[in-house]
Amino acid sequence: MDVILLGPPGAGKGVQATMLIDALGLTHVSTGELLRRHRDEGTDLGHKAARYMATGRLVPDALVIEMILEVLADAPGGLLLDGFPRTLAQAHALDEAWAEHRRRLLGVVLLEVSDDVIVERLSGRGREDDDLATVRKRLDVYRESTQPLIGYYDERGLLHPVDGAQPPAAVHAAVCASLGVAPAASRV
Repeated sequence: MDVILLGPPGAGKGVQATMLIDALGLTHVSTGELLRRHRDEGTDLGHKAARYMATGRLVPDALVIEMILEVLADAPGGLLLDGFPRTLAQAHALDEAWAEHRRRLLGVVLLEVSDDVIVERLSGRGREDDDLATVRKRLDVYRESTQPLIGYYDERGLLHPVDGAQPPAAVHAAVCASLGVAPAASRV
């Protein structure tokens, strides 16, 4: 059973991913971490991706799909996909991979957070790709490329919107309730 986390940069996907991993026993696959790891390790995919990341643009589908499908093929058990898919092309590639590997999607959690909250959160992280202009560009790109996924998964009955501006524990409780699972703290 796999879960997808959607939301704009800075919506709290990383925090919620950590909590969901504990609650569901999933393997965390963060597109952002995967891209940064490839960049830092100097892989060919990492060099190509770094050019896009530095300017706030989305890394092309082909590069991201290649990285994710490597992980998907090797992962036993359930996955928590954080930041993937980001486009309809990526969603279709993922659907094909799930069918091939006989995996099942439990749901798609959408963390909804206003742009003002996102800018405030990201400007405090201190990462080089979090300056104000880059953050605004990333939000624009998110809306343009990722928003169609909301309709795609909603039409399939898999979308679970959650107010991501709440405190992390409240967001986690809402996410778990929407997926029909117990929160991490109560799974003792």
